[in-house]
Amino acid sequence: MKNKLNRIAKDTNNFLNNFVKKQKKTGLITPIKYSIFPGGKKIRSKILIDIGKLFNVSYKILIKIGAAVECIHAYSLIHDDLPCMDNDPLRRGKSSTHIKFGESTAVLAGNSLLTMAFEILSDKSLKVHEKIKIELINRLSECAGHSGVAGGQYLDLSFEKKKVSKTKIIQMQIKKTGKLFSFCSMVPAIIKNKDKKTINNFARIGYDIGLLFQITDDLIDFSGETKKAGKKTKKDHKQGKATLISLLGYENTVKYTNRLKLNLFKKLIKYGSKSKNINESLEFILNRSR
Repeated sequence: MKNKLNRIAKDTNNFLNNFVKKQKKTGLITPIKYSIFPGGKKIRSKILIDIGKLFNVSYKILIKIGAAVECIHAYSLIHDDLPCMDNDPLRRGKSSTHIKFGESTAVLAGNSLLTMAFEILSDKSLKVHEKIKIELINRLSECAGHSGVAGGQYLDLSFEKKKVSKTKIIQMQIKKTGKLFSFCSMVPAIIKNKDKKTINNFARIGYDIGLLFQITDDLIDFSGETKKAGKKTKKDHKQGKATLISLLGYENTVKYTNRLKLNLFKKLIKYGSKSKNINESLEFILNRSR
């Protein structure tokens, strides 16, 4: 698993490095590069490529689309770390972008990464039909905006220090994290012109993968170490975050994630040996250091 992630991270970073080199040189290039390199584990890109194997989609095409996803993810992390949001000084084992460059520069670097994602998807080097490009841009913009990542962050902040139901917590986490995983999960089916039912099925699979990822992230915050996590831990409780842990307790939340994983395995079982890689990724997500 580690070797596979490393390969995807290397290929994604190489593509992004070359793409950034072609950009006009501005004062924001340095904070942009700081925010995306070397980057995280690229688990979203891994999910995209794993599901791509179910549909025999080109690895090179998926690396480019994954790079766009990583730009969206990096933008969301920059904004998430700001003092007006979650106020995190540490990200991926180094100072958050706003600590390194200042708040205003961090906001602008994040905005630039958001738009860069759509530059990548619309670029002529992405060899997919123009109609598919338009659909990918439309889907990703929805996942990043008020009905996706941004909307989920809004709810996350709104729910602080409030009693929130399980349903609302799950809805918030699907927006905040699940939507981007959903995009990754449905892209291969879109590229292969599959019917709406298939695309929607993989969108739902992506929601569950994102939910599994977010809840595991909350478990890491609850019991993990800052050094291993690469960011400050044990902050959700202090900030009064609405999580399943705060509602159900640690042990019941662990049980919930295991049920979620098994349910995902059942949904993917019909793909037989082709689902080996995605199943491996799900195990990795669930068993990250905590």
